[in-house]
Amino acid sequence: MFRARCVLRALRSCSSAPCSRRKPSAKLSVRDVLRAQNTSGERVKVQGWIRSVRSQKEVMFLHVNDGSSLESLQVVADSSFDSRELVFGSSVEVQGQLVESPSKRQNVELKAEKIEVVGKCDAKTFPFKYKERHPLEYVRQYPHLRCRTNALGSILRVRSEATAAIHSFFKDNGFVHIHTPIITSNDCEGAGELFQVESSRKMKLSEENFFNVPAFLTVSGQLHLEVMSGAFTQVFTFGPTFRAENSQSRRHLAEFYMVEAEISFIESLQDIMQVMERLFKTATMMVLSNCPEDVELCHKFIAPGQKDRLEHMLKNSFLIMSYTEAVEILKQASENFTFTPEWGADLHTEHEKYLVKHCGNIPVFVINYPLVLKPFYMRDNEDSPQHTVAAVDLLVPGVGELFGGSLREERYHFLEQQLARSGLTEAYQWYLDLRRYGSVPHGGFGMGFERYLQCILGVDNIKDVIPFPRFTHSCLL
Repeated sequence: MFRARCVLRALRSCSSAPCSRRKPSAKLSVRDVLRAQNTSGERVKVQGWIRSVRSQKEVMFLHVNDGSSLESLQVVADSSFDSRELVFGSSVEVQGQLVESPSKRQNVELKAEKIEVVGKCDAKTFPFKYKERHPLEYVRQYPHLRCRTNALGSILRVRSEATAAIHSFFKDNGFVHIHTPIITSNDCEGAGELFQVESSRKMKLSEENFFNVPAFLTVSGQLHLEVMSGAFTQVFTFGPTFRAENSQSRRHLAEFYMVEAEISFIESLQDIMQVMERLFKTATMMVLSNCPEDVELCHKFIAPGQKDRLEHMLKNSFLIMSYTEAVEILKQASENFTFTPEWGADLHTEHEKYLVKHCGNIPVFVINYPLVLKPFYMRDNEDSPQHTVAAVDLLVPGVGELFGGSLREERYHFLEQQLARSGLTEAYQWYLDLRRYGSVPHGGFGMGFERYLQCILGVDNIKDVIPFPRFTHSCLL
């Protein structure tokens, strides 16, 4: 009560000052207000959404958030303001004076002189309720509203920061950013899981389709990066990719983002693995440094224990084992796997997670996969009797495969034979040409961005780390 009386006296004192003496209000974000130094007495305007309302007899306390930070700004208003429209979820514009806050949670609070309700909110029908912690499964039902929750707000701010961190890593290390096409005539992975692009305009009878050749949404920018690696020694791309994979799992989407890089003049998988590990650790440290509150919310409420697991990953050097060694470890395991591990068969998620656990929950590179499992462009190791290619997957705790990469087959006759065996010679004649004109040893990798976010935040379902998830039988909005 004493606190309310003090606030009320201060509000009346502030509102009684002559209007002609008042300086214009500076528009600031909530984040800027909370982080600024020596702002007491400054007149500001803040726009955002009400996250909580607490009314007393003569004073009302609002918490306003504009998405710029997890923390909200406390607004103090007297009883002259109509509280009926000032409800959880409504959007407001508040003008007033910043004053020192007696609360230990923040340095300043905003004494309101003017509050305008920009958009009303029907609190009774609004699917999210004040002071309720909604599970991510529940929030997922409302793709048009879920960004207004604390959890999704934090995840999306981390996503934004991680995007910037990845771009920063590549820029600092001399990579050139390439915008690879989304529409392509190539199937990089060779799995046939493609979305075909068709034009809705009326075509003439003589026209087969818009591009005169079948066109698809890209599954990877790798082949286009390989083109660029003939002129730039280090290139990368970061954009949407698409897989028409009929999966409802917690780690697959039909539309997701890939970070891909290609490096010329390298001759060992070790060179690629060093870049992968440095990218993971550098980007993660930047995220932890720049948005600690958002990461902490995820680690505390979504994935308890993830903070320690992540620190364990960051402080240890990643391990390396061959595919052959991995299969032997799986065969000797006491686990009852759904898919029986055997040499020549692909590793499944259950196998990947077991291998990471076997390695003490330290990320592990698995190298040298059977040739029959991998696409035509991976470099032949020319080994026997187990014929392998110079491929690598990085497996991480909780997710399984996060990165995939390889040395590319730069030798013309080896690549020509592989394409012939696959019946792809005609379609990939241009790819062969790259080996005829100034080819160099090169290699690269791809990282699933959403899986990376799952890994560092501990989010179990991949649908919760992308703003608008696309998966089989679901394309909302």
